[in-house]
Amino acid sequence: MKLKKQDYLFLYVSLGLIVLDQLTKCLIRFFMQKGQSIALIPHVLHLTYIQNTGSAFGLFQNTTSLLIWFSVFVLGLIFYLYDKIPFVPRILLTGGIVGNLIDRIFLKFVVDFIDFRVWPAFNIADSCLTIGVIILIIYLLKKK
Repeated sequence: MKLKKQDYLFLYVSLGLIVLDQLTKCLIRFFMQKGQSIALIPHVLHLTYIQNTGSAFGLFQNTTSLLIWFSVFVLGLIFYLYDKIPFVPRILLTGGIVGNLIDRIFLKFVVDFIDFRVWPAFNIADSCLTIGVIILIIYLLKKK
């Protein structure tokens, strides 16, 4: 199988998102203590170091192994349906899944830190996943 130019772009951008996600999480873990919060815009945006052993919105707490296997399954599905999933959501979903998967495998929790106070704290990978899913849903709705 010969890789196309778009495949290389997919690899580089996905890898860039993963690196950005992991770098921000490493900085949070290095410079902050668990539970610590720093107001960037008081009452609006804080950096808050949270160790999430669950999934989105703190659901499925302490199910790390299950979430690892689910992530691997979804990654496999993305690569199986590679040509059927639009380019941008494919990049965002891959980057987001791998970013959080690295945390789950090596830390046994996901580092969350972007805290708007009206929404559960999240990270770069979560943002990629959310945006990727929204774009994919819009694509599928328009396709029908």
